Amino acid sequence: MSADFLLELRSEEIPARMQAGARAELEKLFRREMEAAAVAIGEISVWSTPRRLALLARGLPEATEAVSEEAKGPPEGAPDTAIEGFCRKNGVTRDQLELRNVKGRNTWFAVIDKPGQATKDVLTEAIPAIIRDFAWPKSMRWGAASLSTESLRWVRPLSGIVALLGDKVVECSVGNVASGNVTLGHRFHSHGEIAISGAGDYLDKLRGAHVIVDHEERQDMVREGARKAAADAGLTLVEDEGLVVENAGLTEWPVPLLGRFDESYIDLPPEVIQLTARVNQKYFVCEDKNGKLANAFVCTANIAADDPAVVVDGNRKVLAARLSDARFFWELDQKTSLKDHAKKLERITFHEDLGSVSQRVDRIATIAADRLPELIGWPKQKARTMQPLLRQAAELAKADLVTEMVGEFPELQAVMGYYYAKGLGTDVSEAIRDHYKPTGPADTLPSNEVGSLLAIADKSDALFGFFAIDQKPTGSKDPFALRRAALGIIRIVVENDIRLPLQRLFEGIDFERMYQSPKGVEYSDPSDEIVDFIIDRLKVQQREAGVRHDLIDAVFALGGEDDLVRLLARVKALQGFIGTEDGANLLAGYKRAANILKKEDWSGEGKAEPLSYTPEDAEKALVDALDTAAPKAAAAIAGEDFESAMAALATLRAPIDRFFDEVTVNADEENKRVARLDMLLRFRNAVHRVADFSRIEG
Repeated sequence: MSADFLLELRSEEIPARMQAGARAELEKLFRREMEAAAVAIGEISVWSTPRRLALLARGLPEATEAVSEEAKGPPEGAPDTAIEGFCRKNGVTRDQLELRNVKGRNTWFAVIDKPGQATKDVLTEAIPAIIRDFAWPKSMRWGAASLSTESLRWVRPLSGIVALLGDKVVECSVGNVASGNVTLGHRFHSHGEIAISGAGDYLDKLRGAHVIVDHEERQDMVREGARKAAADAGLTLVEDEGLVVENAGLTEWPVPLLGRFDESYIDLPPEVIQLTARVNQKYFVCEDKNGKLANAFVCTANIAADDPAVVVDGNRKVLAARLSDARFFWELDQKTSLKDHAKKLERITFHEDLGSVSQRVDRIATIAADRLPELIGWPKQKARTMQPLLRQAAELAKADLVTEMVGEFPELQAVMGYYYAKGLGTDVSEAIRDHYKPTGPADTLPSNEVGSLLAIADKSDALFGFFAIDQKPTGSKDPFALRRAALGIIRIVVENDIRLPLQRLFEGIDFERMYQSPKGVEYSDPSDEIVDFIIDRLKVQQREAGVRHDLIDAVFALGGEDDLVRLLARVKALQGFIGTEDGANLLAGYKRAANILKKEDWSGEGKAEPLSYTPEDAEKALVDALDTAAPKAAAAIAGEDFESAMAALATLRAPIDRFFDEVTVNADEENKRVARLDMLLRFRNAVHRVADFSRIEG
């Protein structure tokens, strides 16, 4: 016999942001209790609404099976106190112990028979344990019992427990709340208690009381209802999945409704309108047929109103008040120029050891305008034209941090700077907007060259500063988002084909002058560490893209390669070559040669004296191949024609195979042995012009 188990924990409103975690916690704790009691469990469903958490476990057995467990104890002859302690721990008497031979030594064992237990009894003990052990991000005590620190804590006051195994109530109590089979429906659409006869009618009875228990179903209702409301008005909903989840978490009977706000507010930046509607009111916004923001919003009511227009009008008034505040901030901010806003950055500390935001702006401007144009090889005329724009964008990039709008909506930093800088030209305003980009792998890159260099400078300053004061990422901790900064530099450089020598970039930063702290903090030059850190991030990124990390190591290990564009081009060519038969065989030949050289500790220059003996045909073939391939590979590398370099290496495959087949390297004659080791050294050095094959796996 088996039965379904239903548990509902009802309370005052659970914040929407906590509901996903609460569902996971409820399932985790339930599984813990069942596994501890050896109750077999099958399919589990967990749901949430603002006022309840519910769990349905299907097919629980009527009782647990009797089991016999063994516990190994102390050896024969151990002190009585040790044996008695073992007995107490396992709930047996001394005469119930058994002696068994373990590796030639008699050892006491306890055989513990555990009889089967009714599942209902297991649940009676499990439910209070689940409730008391429940981990909420924030919780509270309430009522008279809250005077004691031992009283129950819950996210909001717990008001009801439904616990049914089949059609039987699982009796238990937590605090002053006892379990039963009655629940409550919608706060406004339902009155009185609702009796639940079993798990099978739970969802339907609550649906009849205007409660959709399944959060995913409510999300579908919000998503589709909002789209339909917009479409019925000839508009398109601006999709926002996070807002869908949040609205579903705020309602038990979601009803999306479209409303209109005063068209005069459309003059505000669309991001301001959307954030005002989203953050403050949890409303969706809509676009017209031209893709421009419309003076419309979609709110999600928690009732099926007799007159929806009344609900919409109430929401419109609240949104109008918020938009009025936003317009006030918008107009107030524009009374002060961005340049004057930027002067206030002196009052904001960026980091106690790295100075103010104003000082950081000066550093970014120096890197962006004075260092990067030369490093990436801009012609002098282009640099002279672009440097003033770079400096202006850098000096104003952080100015919007002190504006009223960004104070209200921190998410709009850089976006508001873009709008306030529109009179300064597209290059500058878009660079300000984009200088934090990319913020993640799915984010777009800066839209122009000024923005790209400003973003590199911003991220380079953060990396240099925090590495210099030894605030590097550790393990999973990265409080200053330095991994994201490194990945941002990688994406901007690689995807825009920017030839930036990273080592020169960071070595050229005058940290003693640019990072002086009022506290006199001592800095260390972190250039090498930062380049290694960026290369490590590159390996992670490229591994996810299907590129082998050992090939990146093989190229980077040659030293002097800090141009990411050239590095990846070289790696791509190497990966293609190693995947061929010639590449795989050449790698095997290389490893054999390297092992011989290592064993012989041979570190000559690879330039043998004229041969004092008549070489074998295989030796002559290898020397001839090296004479041809080595200069070809070197010239191809110099010209960044890495495919041709690999093709030159491929010509060495047959000669090195033949050499090992026909020639004895460690010949008895010293002159032959030396000459042949030098040949292998020449071969290894020729290969090393392309990559350090010792780093390649396989």
